[in-house]
Parts: sequence; C-alpha cells; structure tokens
Amino acid sequence: MAHHGNTPAAWTAVCLALAAFIIAGIGLMVGSWLVFWIGCLFAPLAVVVGMIMAKMGLNA
Repeated sequence: MAHHGNTPAAWTAVCLALAAFIIAGIGLMVGSWLVFWIGCLFAPLAVVVGMIMAKMGLNA
C-alpha cells in the first residue's frame, strides 16, 4: 500500500528543505547574503539526505 510520502525519509527531506527556505528568507530580509547562501546550500542537502534515507529502507 502506498504511503503517499508519509515516511521518515520524506518527512526529513521536507523539514530540511523548509528549514533551508526559512534560513534563506531570513537572510534576504536582514540583508545578509552570507545567511542567504547558507540557506541555499541546505536545499540540495535535503534531497541528498532524503535519497540516502530512502536507500536505507526508511521509505516504506
């Protein structure tokens, strides 16, 4: 039966991506390009962590 994304791997990837966008957004609001780019670096990390967790079997 399909879980429709309700797996630990999916939740972790979404939470990391959300944190990345929040950090980048805060960086834009306060005018800090360093904080903005740090937030941007977390977005691909969310994808990688999600894929690694899925390969570990945490996607079922």
